[in-house]
Amino acid sequence: MRLLLITDTYPPDINGVARTLSTLAGGLAACGHVVEIVTTLAAKTGETEALKRHVTMALPLIGYPGLRMGIATTWKMMAMFESFKPDVLYVATETPLGIASIRAAAKMGIPVVSGFHTNFQSYLENYSLPGLEFVAQNFLRHIHNQTARTLTPSADTAAMLQRWGIKDVGVLGRGVDTELFSPARRNAALRATWGADEKTPVAIYVGRVAAEKNLPLLMKAFAAFREKHPKAPCVVVGDGPRLKALQAEHPEFLYLGAKTGTDLADCYASADVFVFPSTSETFGNVVLEAMSSGLLPVAYDYAAPRQVIRHGENGCLAAFDDAQAFLSATLESASLWDSEALRAAARLAASKLGWQRVIEQFEGELLTAQSKTPNASLNLP
Repeated sequence: MRLLLITDTYPPDINGVARTLSTLAGGLAACGHVVEIVTTLAAKTGETEALKRHVTMALPLIGYPGLRMGIATTWKMMAMFESFKPDVLYVATETPLGIASIRAAAKMGIPVVSGFHTNFQSYLENYSLPGLEFVAQNFLRHIHNQTARTLTPSADTAAMLQRWGIKDVGVLGRGVDTELFSPARRNAALRATWGADEKTPVAIYVGRVAAEKNLPLLMKAFAAFREKHPKAPCVVVGDGPRLKALQAEHPEFLYLGAKTGTDLADCYASADVFVFPSTSETFGNVVLEAMSSGLLPVAYDYAAPRQVIRHGENGCLAAFDDAQAFLSATLESASLWDSEALRAAARLAASKLGWQRVIEQFEGELLTAQSKTPNASLNLP
């Protein structure tokens, strides 16, 4: 199979979608398929890549310069398809790059599977575009219904897409690298730099430092954790448009910036409780990474947390979008942080979610799509 994967975000971007797509693409290539990437950012200088990358024009996303919107024409994408001759496309973006790719594929009879990876429609209010959620839903429905199949990472998100009228929705979950994200990477020296010994719990957040991540509640949750453990370091790992403001507003917490690879894994494993108040996830890869690292997670009951967390058994769940319930769950985690049984159970739950099963399912979805005929009469906005 010859696959062209089309996405606005891909490493060296640091986010869950970029890491997921890189893992899926690399997994398919390891299975013997020919995979190339179309994206908006070049690889790091001097970095050798296993997969060929085509870089397109892009514009920064309004209010969020760390993310980009890919730009392409139908004719440019047709020329690329003529050169590469893909059997199937995976379009992971609903921007002009993705729309042009879907149009070009329809003209050339190439089947397309699309991905719904990010709840951008729920971000609009946070980025000075309130009141457009309904318009965005109609726009997304129109795009995704031009493809043979739409894949999204959780049952909650799939149900939402089906309510919008999107057809042929499938759930393609996520996995975690249990060798990288492991309790074995716990580092006493790193903890010491945070001001923690083994009797002092550390609460940590990993993710974008952006408005859609419910940062005010994160700060309240950290404060609640400190009600029980006044000396507990509270650590933020990640970058984003709200980082400088958060540092100024809450200098009592630690801000480590973005981390990747073993540095990120060391941060997870050297903490004790993972605090994740976001309500805008399609999945939440960081929850699996934290649990695989042996942390006790605190999260809302939806998406990945609903799938893997059992309240009181391997973590703490709060009723969705109930801030008081989340703070109560955080206080509960502050009492359970040193429970070896609960943290071992968290690790065990994550260990059952390796990437290979996800890659095999993705491969099957793409192969199935090859037998479907795309709609050749598109009228995309």
